[in-house]
Amino acid sequence: MSNQVHAMRGSISAGGGRPTMKDVASRAGVALKTVSRVVNGEPGVTPETARRVQGAIEDLGFRRNESARLLRTGRTATLGFIADTWTDPDQAAVYRGLESIAREQGYLLFTGSTDRDPDREERLALAMCARRVDGLVIIPTPGSHDYLVSEIEAGVATVFALRPPELVQADAVLPDERGGARAGTAHLIARGHREIGLLLAEPGSYRSRQFRAGYAEAMTAAGIAADPGWAALEPGTLSGAPVTAVLCADQGLTTAALRALGDEHNRVAVVGFGDFEFADLVSPPVSVLKYDPVLIGRTAGELLIRRVAGEETPPRRIEVPVRLVEHPLTG
Repeated sequence: MSNQVHAMRGSISAGGGRPTMKDVASRAGVALKTVSRVVNGEPGVTPETARRVQGAIEDLGFRRNESARLLRTGRTATLGFIADTWTDPDQAAVYRGLESIAREQGYLLFTGSTDRDPDREERLALAMCARRVDGLVIIPTPGSHDYLVSEIEAGVATVFALRPPELVQADAVLPDERGGARAGTAHLIARGHREIGLLLAEPGSYRSRQFRAGYAEAMTAAGIAADPGWAALEPGTLSGAPVTAVLCADQGLTTAALRALGDEHNRVAVVGFGDFEFADLVSPPVSVLKYDPVLIGRTAGELLIRRVAGEETPPRRIEVPVRLVEHPLTG
């Protein structure tokens, strides 16, 4: 019986094609406008009638015509997400958070990645705009993002995640990296360290600027005059460096620091940005700074949906807290 029902679905349209709202109205015994109200979630239909229409929709396998919806509303119910790499677990987690919001709100999500290539990012973002996505969430590559100015002015809602854009005014949802660096440095100071080094991946990047600022604030607040050389360390120069602790700006640097230190890790305490597997099993364990990337994705999605719905407040910068996870025996 179930196979027979399946075979009948979608086959009763008068034109022999996909079932239409007229077919649903005929099956349910209601007016066409009533079907339209049910399909589009509009009020004015009794629960009993709505159940009858939904039953007809399921029996016929009816699907809403999204092209007609676009003509009526000017919206496609689609969003775009652009990552700069899928190898970063935080970026994948941002996507999961955004996807959950898109699903809850009835949006289809298109995705792509750039491999940190600015030209590829521009082409991908503009291609999504050309396909009439209602909004974009972008984890940006370094460089200018002014190619989006005309698209944003034309009404494409845009939110940046993890890093802010350059040369364009737009919403951004970011981890509080400055506050995290300040907390990590203060943690080491509270453990008695005064000669604290700083490992940065890209000296001119947004995260590096935030880490330098947070580090300097904590050192100044403690009355410690930091040697400029402490903030210019590299993993290869860490062994034998005149520091007793080091703050690392990403997971790769934390791993590189531990490898470079080897047995000296007993002498040099390490605090890393971003949790990693076995952080608590390293001897002595490594304390880490971490944030919730899923929350960043959800927050970006919620902000994007409000923009799509017409919210016109000035661009916002929302910072998600970065907290210190202190594994025992660090320092």
